[in-house]
Amino acid sequence: MKAQSANTISHSDSIKNDFIHQIVAEDVKANKNEGRVVTRFPPEPNGYLHIGHAKSICLNFGIAAEYEGGKCYLRFDDTNPSKEDIEYVESIKADVRWLGYDWGERLRHSSDYFDQLYEYAIALIKMNKAYVCSLTTEQVKEYRGTLRDPGKNSPSRERSIAENLDLFARMKAGEFADGELVLRAKIDMAAPNIHLRDPIIYRLKKLPHQMTGDKWCIYPMYDFTHCLSDAIEDITHSLCTLEFEDHRPLYDWFLDTLNTSCHPQQIEFARLSLNYTVMSKRKLHELVENHHVSGWDDPRLPTLIGMRRRGYTPAAIRDFCDRIGVTKNDTSIEMGVLENCLRGDLDPKTPRVMAVLKPLRVVIENYPSGQVEQLEAPYHPNDASMGARQVPFSRVLYIEQDDFREVAPKKFFRLAPGREVRLRYAYFITCQAVIKNDQDEIVELRCTYDQETRGGSAPDGRKVKGTLHWVSEAHAITAEVRLYDRLFNQPHPGANGTDFKVALNPKSVEILPHSQVEASLANAKAGARYQFERQGYFCVDNVDSSEGALVFNRIVTLRDSWAKIEKANLGKKK
Repeated sequence: MKAQSANTISHSDSIKNDFIHQIVAEDVKANKNEGRVVTRFPPEPNGYLHIGHAKSICLNFGIAAEYEGGKCYLRFDDTNPSKEDIEYVESIKADVRWLGYDWGERLRHSSDYFDQLYEYAIALIKMNKAYVCSLTTEQVKEYRGTLRDPGKNSPSRERSIAENLDLFARMKAGEFADGELVLRAKIDMAAPNIHLRDPIIYRLKKLPHQMTGDKWCIYPMYDFTHCLSDAIEDITHSLCTLEFEDHRPLYDWFLDTLNTSCHPQQIEFARLSLNYTVMSKRKLHELVENHHVSGWDDPRLPTLIGMRRRGYTPAAIRDFCDRIGVTKNDTSIEMGVLENCLRGDLDPKTPRVMAVLKPLRVVIENYPSGQVEQLEAPYHPNDASMGARQVPFSRVLYIEQDDFREVAPKKFFRLAPGREVRLRYAYFITCQAVIKNDQDEIVELRCTYDQETRGGSAPDGRKVKGTLHWVSEAHAITAEVRLYDRLFNQPHPGANGTDFKVALNPKSVEILPHSQVEASLANAKAGARYQFERQGYFCVDNVDSSEGALVFNRIVTLRDSWAKIEKANLGKKK
């Protein structure tokens, strides 16, 4: 697929017709919830967001934006202070903003509701629907039973309401050790759905909380917190991934039992699975902590902070999320789909420049020594509004090493001894001699140019098949270029229970410290994106690049080279 075709699927062709949009549209039409649409994005601040979260962000904020008066809350599910950090809170806010969404006045934390949640727990105890349990963690698991065998009641299940209220108050006061007691909902230990077998709703953790300090030493569990936070915020449609489908009966049980004034509808959809990467928080933590990558912002990771550093655009990610839509079925999306969305966004708005990544010196022997011409080159062939820049041309140039072969194979139309090629925006040149060092390595080419071919065409009408990019040695800027590729060399790392790290791609990054870029990039700013002609799309690194020491990250190649590899591998399997 050509990069230009990435915009052929519109928003209305994809997500607008999915089952979640249909449910919301039908609810609004029927005036359910008085026609309101209120959604939420509830990340846990225990790590950095990845592109799977982007799917949920685009869905929740996008649906709310489609309806007049629609609202979307950004709510941090901060119920486990042992794993959470304000660093993650700030990074999540930055990621949501970067994707183009604004929560306005609707920033919330589950911890904002700790007082209300505690009162809900007291209400359950008074209704004899919750009890304080003394079983150990191992005993709780043992008593729960299995998917085939029913659980059995805890000996604590028949405690009186008065005793449970007393014990729970003492838990709150910190009289017991971590793990000594828990508060459990009293539902049904024989329920076919294991989540209804008296789930834990509060546990003891004598840890300070990043938002509430030392006020609490008991913290609510996710299943208890989530549904009630939804109800407190008057959420109408609680959208979550498929792993919560089995939790929905518990979600409804809490709301029904407590008779909340708002009962949101939980709707599940398939999470994003993208090949050649991993999106498990555990696996991402492992990659970072064991230094398989440079950090959470490593440009090879699917984290939004890493993709932003690499040069991905928020528009491309939103387009990707629109294209894949939402379904009830788990499917693996080809990395090429995301990359084509990226090419489609970059192509019409990214200026073209020339950069030689692996330089080979060229001396044009019949070009006047000391002469410099300023050749005009457009920043974009299809958008004159971007203007043009001056590209200096001189006697000594650099071309790509791969653009020359001493013995040219068939269908190699670039430079070779005795062959004439075109230099982009400049002249025709012909290779006359090859200079080698003592190790028989090519270090320089001696060429001649035809001064009548300025601008890249010959007055006599002769044609050449090869056009090369180049930079002037005297005017080029030395830069470090990082050629990023896919982090894994297998489409499904860790499939069939294998160690996912075995599939790490040893060639996922190639660092070229002596690349030469054209003079127009002297003042390139961090985050600026360019198309290096014939090379790909590149971005000025926003961490390691500095004035006088430019670092460029390859965002994506011009074409999907992996498609041929995958096709070849498929042919071998047959």
